[in-house]
Amino acid sequence: MALRMSDAHSLDTLIQALKRLPGVGVKSAQRMAFHLLQRDRAGAQALARALMEAAENVHHCERCHTLTQDRVCATCLDTRRDHTQLCVVETPADQAALERTGAYRGLYFVLMGKLSPLDGIGPHDLGLQKLFTRACDGIVQEVILATNFTAEGEATAHVIAEGLKAKGLQPTRLARGVPVGSELEYVDLGTIAHALVDRR
Repeated sequence: MALRMSDAHSLDTLIQALKRLPGVGVKSAQRMAFHLLQRDRAGAQALARALMEAAENVHHCERCHTLTQDRVCATCLDTRRDHTQLCVVETPADQAALERTGAYRGLYFVLMGKLSPLDGIGPHDLGLQKLFTRACDGIVQEVILATNFTAEGEATAHVIAEGLKAKGLQPTRLARGVPVGSELEYVDLGTIAHALVDRR
């Protein structure tokens, strides 16, 4: 039986929404949509509720810019952490990867992206001025640049390093234990831990 126009519209809207996820093309979006609607209606409703709740309640931490439900995230408020170290990462996923190693106990600044002139993302879009202000608060003594080892990540690290040096700070960079072209989220934890210990 053919889908009615309204049915086709609802299904197409769902597929288009799923396509917004990174790495999801038309076929993958269709498979997800059909699975949720054919075999897991309860899962589809739970997913819809979770997305709505997160979209309404999760926002950026006022200090480090990561995602949180509070004004300031639990990591920034943790007095047991080393407040003299500030690690700059691209995304909350990268932050989570570093946390899982257990090798770093300082604080973070999450850029929520990387410099990408082709995509129209410049220093202002990443909030670099906020980063520089935070790094020069008189408490931070070391800024660790932990952007990914992609072309954009390297360019981002370079721009940040030059900005920090102009303010009298000497940043460090993750050692090359992390493979070139990789993203922290997918690197094994031992490699990340060694890279942190051997940072330069």
